[in-house]
Amino acid sequence: MFDYDLFVIGAGSGGVRAARISASHGAKVALAEEYRVGGTCVIRGCVPKKMLSYGAHFAEDLSEAESFGWDVEKPVFNWGRLRDLVQTDIDRLEGLYGNTLSNNDVTLIEQRAIVSGPNEVTLANGDTISAKIILICTGGWPVPASCEGAEHAISSNEIFHLEEQPKRLLVVGGGYIANEFAGIFHAFGSDVTIANRSDTLLRSYDQEIVERLIEISTAKHMKLRMNAPLEKIEKLADGSLKVSFGDGGDPDIFDIVLVATGRVPNSNGLGLEELGVEMSANGAIKVDEYNQTSVPSIYAVGDVTDRVQLTPVAIREGHAFADSVFGSNPRTISYDNIASAVFSSPPIASVGMTEAAARDKYGDGVNIYRSDFRPMKNVVSGRMERGLYKMVTAGDNEQVVGLHLIGPESAEIIQGAAVAVKAGLTKADFDDTVALHPSMAEELVLLK
Repeated sequence: MFDYDLFVIGAGSGGVRAARISASHGAKVALAEEYRVGGTCVIRGCVPKKMLSYGAHFAEDLSEAESFGWDVEKPVFNWGRLRDLVQTDIDRLEGLYGNTLSNNDVTLIEQRAIVSGPNEVTLANGDTISAKIILICTGGWPVPASCEGAEHAISSNEIFHLEEQPKRLLVVGGGYIANEFAGIFHAFGSDVTIANRSDTLLRSYDQEIVERLIEISTAKHMKLRMNAPLEKIEKLADGSLKVSFGDGGDPDIFDIVLVATGRVPNSNGLGLEELGVEMSANGAIKVDEYNQTSVPSIYAVGDVTDRVQLTPVAIREGHAFADSVFGSNPRTISYDNIASAVFSSPPIASVGMTEAAARDKYGDGVNIYRSDFRPMKNVVSGRMERGLYKMVTAGDNEQVVGLHLIGPESAEIIQGAAVAVKAGLTKADFDDTVALHPSMAEELVLLK
């Protein structure tokens, strides 16, 4: 009755996983992608960003190499070389994603597709295709600036392709994307200012940890303008940008203005509302626990549903969808205790409840344990920067309900610790674990 059992719109991490697993269950699958296979994470998100982050780490490593016996003479950073190497590797990864689809007999259609009926999609060339099930995996999209002169700003989509490294960079926003790019370009040698419209950075993270990041960032001479919404961006004759803020302070001059104020579901123009698919005010597609929308033949996974905007979550949602719909194995995923990280300088990593959230839920039943320490590497090199590990426990048995870290390799350390939090282990379980010495991770079992 249909051309395909499943038609997927969007070749990001969630869409590719759903297509591949559905095909492995015997479904006939097609996938439409209007830009590049791989989606936000692979093409213009966490993967290229992490590569830039690796490059940024060398700034401090090279400056401290002498303390460890190395003579490194006047290192010079070349933005164009790193930019091109990153894009070359993105091309490689895109090819691997394409191979995954072809190896699993998924038909890739390199066109935009919209939903024109409960069981029909229309391609950009006007062709229509029928499908028993339609899956929307179109991800998210950066929120643009809304001030006068907004056309002069760029988003995180464009930051990877700059012709030249900016000498003066303004990063607008207080979330993880803003803090990551601010740290990266500061390490590269740019003069970086973060402007945030409120007085809070990284609001979903434990604020004691965030305060430590602010202390470290300002000590590195990064500039912060809080309660400073954008008012106007004016392009000057020499190509630089004059930016006015709503904080009552003087305007400032920059070479690049990066707006990183969040992402919204990328659902505009897909034809969903016309079919009666329920949507949230911000454009998120409403789905049930099995990723099904209000139209029974249409499903959605990933950032377009605005549940948890993380690549591993989208992958799990896509896999669960495929198993449920085509694998005769209905299943859902848990959104509790998902570890996350901010690849700032130094990185922040977190799993579970913040102290504030735990106190709201458990009141006086919350206990806090900390380790405020200077990593051994920093001691040897003379860097004064300190790490901070924080444990949040609740109840008489002191179940660990939150772990929050700032310091080198925090993201690598939190993954193993997240298993313990997910398993419901207690402070005593951590205390009973023998430390691995010398390491930063040992602080997790020595918290006081």
